[in-house]
Amino acid sequence: MTPLQPAPRLTFWQKFLYGSGDWSLSSFTTLRALLYTIFLTDVVRLNPGLASFSALIGTAWDAINDPLVGALNDRVRSRWGRRRPFLLLFAIPFGLGFLLLWWVPPTDSQLLKMIYVTLAFMITDTLHTLVNVPYLALVPDISRDYDERTTLSGFRVLFNLLATLVTAVAAPTIVDEVVRGGASPQQGYLLVAGLFGGLAVIPFLIIPLLIKETKTDLDEPERIDLRKTWAVILRNKPFLYVTGLYSLTWIAFDLVSRMLPFFAVYWVGQGDSLISRPLFGQDFALESLAMGGLMLVSLVSIPLWTSLSARFGKKATYIIGMIFWILVLSALMIVQPGQVSLTLALSALAGLSVATASILPESMLPDAVDWDEYQTGERNEGLYFGAITLFRKLSGALAGFFALQALNLFGYQAPPEGVTVWQQSPSALTAIRWMTGPFSALLVVAAIFVAWFYPLTRQQYEQIRAALDARQKSASASGVSDSPM
Repeated sequence: MTPLQPAPRLTFWQKFLYGSGDWSLSSFTTLRALLYTIFLTDVVRLNPGLASFSALIGTAWDAINDPLVGALNDRVRSRWGRRRPFLLLFAIPFGLGFLLLWWVPPTDSQLLKMIYVTLAFMITDTLHTLVNVPYLALVPDISRDYDERTTLSGFRVLFNLLATLVTAVAAPTIVDEVVRGGASPQQGYLLVAGLFGGLAVIPFLIIPLLIKETKTDLDEPERIDLRKTWAVILRNKPFLYVTGLYSLTWIAFDLVSRMLPFFAVYWVGQGDSLISRPLFGQDFALESLAMGGLMLVSLVSIPLWTSLSARFGKKATYIIGMIFWILVLSALMIVQPGQVSLTLALSALAGLSVATASILPESMLPDAVDWDEYQTGERNEGLYFGAITLFRKLSGALAGFFALQALNLFGYQAPPEGVTVWQQSPSALTAIRWMTGPFSALLVVAAIFVAWFYPLTRQQYEQIRAALDARQKSASASGVSDSPM
């Protein structure tokens, strides 16, 4: 492979535009993380145990399609580059996938419902991969700078949290308003899916037109070998650490997100599925206000965590944020039925740590890609970003599996159709509380343990970057390609 041309510094608006792509990804994942579990149990009326296996089967497909899409994306040859054609081609199908995921099959058969949910999960997840992997893999192609990559992650997280905030606040409230108006919950969910699916298409049609990849003369692609693909991933020690802390962090977040509607409705709201509180003259669902407060605090705290990272390093800043999150999650056990204000206050405090979890693992990943290039002379950013997409989805699937299995094991019962107030058994309520708080906190403790041993410091990365730049200049001067170390 001939040397990469130096990437020019990105303008503010290029960073802003790149970050907007995470609006699309985040709105998809937020809807699925926050509402899909309770949608399956209370609207599709699928047994929680069966629903949990639908998610795991979909994740098994992920084990194939995520790294495969990443490896395939690395091998694309076009005048538009490797990443941008994927975004242009799959933007609209990705938007339509929102509707597929939130449609209820017209059958009473639990088996047929499970089959449909599994297929819908697999199809929409594949469409998500086909835009997510190329989008994430753009970062090493458009920036070589340690701090600029952190800034890019900051813009991504800005839109991620903004989309999460809007989605989390608007979606449950829209569904509740549709139900209050006499329509079915299914119609409410389809309205939400159509709205956010349409908005998700726009950034991925604009980004490829206004942000260009670094031009690179690439060798002819080799045949994709899945065993070799995983061998490349497993040899990258920094990437394995990033994967560990990233996965544990997001299992915890996804578990809290999936359990929050159950916690708000059945514990704090004492079974009232339409529980709400007024804000600015408008009634909002309690889960909307809880997630909205969390995301708003996350959004405004981004500059704080970016500044702390620049001063203390990524690892130390991440650990500080996670320790605070453990304290907040543990405090959820003191919340009693009817204590809406305390629930909202703890949710808002959790937002400080969610910003940390969003920014820092993401900014560590491009550094691990450069470490691999330093060791081998190869650039496999599409492969690595495909793999991290797999682990992100795996974390969501595991969170969903744990949540649904716990509900099934402890006797959760879906309310009868058309009933808006329904009490759960004491055992089901206990499971909801523990899965939302202490169990999630234990996962964060494990993430801190992994982060403690993360091997790349700022100084080490700068040495690697200097070596890569020197290698590039030497290769440019001699007119020959780099040789693997």
